[in-house]
Amino acid sequence: MAPSFLVDGPETAKATLILAHGAGAAMDSPSMTLFAGAFGAAGLRVIRFEFGYMAARREGHRRPPPRAEKLIGDFKSVVAEADAHMPLLIGGKSMGGRVATMAADDLYREGKIAGLVCLGYPFHPPAKPTELRTSHLEELKTPSLIFQGTRDPFGTQDEVVTYKLSNRIELVWMDDGDHDLKPRKKITGATAADYAAIVAGKVADWAGRLE
Repeated sequence: MAPSFLVDGPETAKATLILAHGAGAAMDSPSMTLFAGAFGAAGLRVIRFEFGYMAARREGHRRPPPRAEKLIGDFKSVVAEADAHMPLLIGGKSMGGRVATMAADDLYREGKIAGLVCLGYPFHPPAKPTELRTSHLEELKTPSLIFQGTRDPFGTQDEVVTYKLSNRIELVWMDDGDHDLKPRKKITGATAADYAAIVAGKVADWAGRLE
């Protein structure tokens, strides 16, 4: 059975990022492991965790992910339980990032977090561009970074630039990135590891400017 948390990065880090997984891949998936390592190398402490339905799969209980709203409490509980250094950031990959956006303003208002980081936000389901998941992002108060691949089927650059989003959100576009922010090396000359390092460096610099 996997531990409750996976921790990467230095104990002396000046900031901690609590990072949630996407809907279908666990906290130790290749993508999550790649980004956790990159964040750690950039000097951030990273705490990965699993929502209850994903943890249950490790014990043979195949459960689908519940509605994102049902996971807000889980995220808040992890913030309360984790041994985290301030400033504290929360975020996640895809669905995990979406849940973080829904929990963020309460936690920010209470002084428990300083910012929010999303890796491939699911702005809409693939091939369903009118089913937007953006209403709460219009009034988001938490300082936020959203990293999005320009060819992400959950929200391409051409689509997302038309959305009304809070001015507290900074969008960072990863050229030719997919939903995992992975580029095609033949087109960009870059690898997934290269992009993960770029993302981690930007987050570390940004975290250092947060109050």
